[in-house]
Amino acid sequence: MTINAQQRGIARCTECGKLSHLPDLGDNSVASCPRCNVALSFRKPQSLQRSWAYTVAAIALLLPANILPILTVISFGQGDPDTIMSGVVKLWVSDLQAIAAIVFIASIAVPVLKLVILIILMLVVQLQLPLNRQQCTVLYRFIHFIGRWSMLDLFMISILVTLVHLGNIATVESGPAATAFAAVVVLTLLAANSFDPRLIWDLDDE
Repeated sequence: MTINAQQRGIARCTECGKLSHLPDLGDNSVASCPRCNVALSFRKPQSLQRSWAYTVAAIALLLPANILPILTVISFGQGDPDTIMSGVVKLWVSDLQAIAAIVFIASIAVPVLKLVILIILMLVVQLQLPLNRQQCTVLYRFIHFIGRWSMLDLFMISILVTLVHLGNIATVESGPAATAFAAVVVLTLLAANSFDPRLIWDLDDE
């Protein structure tokens, strides 16, 4: 049977990485790192509770982010508001398939996939679903890998707005979905950072 760091009374600082012996602390006790004075514990306190709260909030905002209009381009006094999906369709039929694919992946696929994986990891920890440590570690690393692409479409929209204003050809107005989507990005980031990956190594490796 493999003995982990917690069983040896060793805690790792999440900021500087220093390992500290905490033989007199319980599982849920918190101390300070001797190097950077950051809160130190064997596991993040209330990690699952915070991750669930951020995840549920992100799911609640994901619906208005995809249903409400996110952008309206007004040219010569005319313009229709577009949702994320309608914008993807317009880009696709305008022979801009590459940009349409990027927007779809960054705006719809990545947030949904990230939330699904987070839910799986939390359910594995809480309900002991049939996934081993290695599989959960791969999933955890994957959500951090795809998380860096979450703001790509907002970056593209900002470039579009800048080009439109520089060319004086139209005006661009953001819709309520832009705020909801930005909140989803932030909440999924907080949910992923709140989840303590060390909980994965508390699972039985089958």
